[in-house]
Amino acid sequence: MPPAPHRITTRLRPFLECLGVTGAGLLYAAALKYFVFPAKVILTGFEGLAAATAYFFDQPHLFLAIYIASQAVLILFAFAKISRTFAIRTLLTVGAVVAGLALLPSLEFASPEPQNERILLVLFGGILAGLAKALSLRLRGSTGDEDILAAWFAMKYLKPVGNVAIAAATVSTLYGLTLSYLKSGNIEPVINTLMYTAIYIFTSAETLNNFFRKFKLVVLTAFGNDPKALGEAIREVAPHRTYTIQDAVGGYTSEPIRLVRTIITHEELPEVLDSIRRTIPDAFWFHHDIEGISNRYEIKPIG
Repeated sequence: MPPAPHRITTRLRPFLECLGVTGAGLLYAAALKYFVFPAKVILTGFEGLAAATAYFFDQPHLFLAIYIASQAVLILFAFAKISRTFAIRTLLTVGAVVAGLALLPSLEFASPEPQNERILLVLFGGILAGLAKALSLRLRGSTGDEDILAAWFAMKYLKPVGNVAIAAATVSTLYGLTLSYLKSGNIEPVINTLMYTAIYIFTSAETLNNFFRKFKLVVLTAFGNDPKALGEAIREVAPHRTYTIQDAVGGYTSEPIRLVRTIITHEELPEVLDSIRRTIPDAFWFHHDIEGISNRYEIKPIG
């Protein structure tokens, strides 16, 4: 008897996810090589320190040397503090970044001079970098660097991962701007680099937060004829979640109704809504984002 299709999919899933994180690494390498580096943007974290040093000495290969050394240390941290799966998939992503930077052909999509298309390089590079980070994180890996610390920070404090990128950018940007001033001796290039770096950082962070919503929370409220069935529909796809049943009165009919409320992540929301639609098709529901929650709230770790 041939194996069921879902069993084949289950067996192939880890392999396909590893291919996915490798593709994310190549996408990130393309963003760096074709858009970020030509625009002389200072990256975040150790990448930013490496990029600023390479810009200062006009030695592109210096970036790879510092990048590989720093990522090796951070991946060891991921093994110890996050999970083995996350660390291995991060290693695959970082390896693909290194291979992509070394082997992708040199191309010029736009001129980096300020009077030409430097802003396009920065914006498109930020979008591609944010997409690559989100893809790898959704497949239980990361592009390394501050994303490793962001994954740990997000698990510990339940904060969006893109916020950590902005925090990590502070040190690397100050370092890069200092080297830029020492190299040119003028303040104008420093201010120019700061403006484009800020645009890149916020573009990539916002793209990441929009496409990776594991740590964004939402309150879901639903009501229908059978509140217990609504609660079970939630637990069917999110058994680690609980729910609250609240008595209320309909404003138009003055009849008693019972609201079912739960707090879930944006990642869990589509499956929960599908379960409610299947179980109670005529149920009415709505949801809204929330900020701030007790650290006792459970979110499955990345990886």
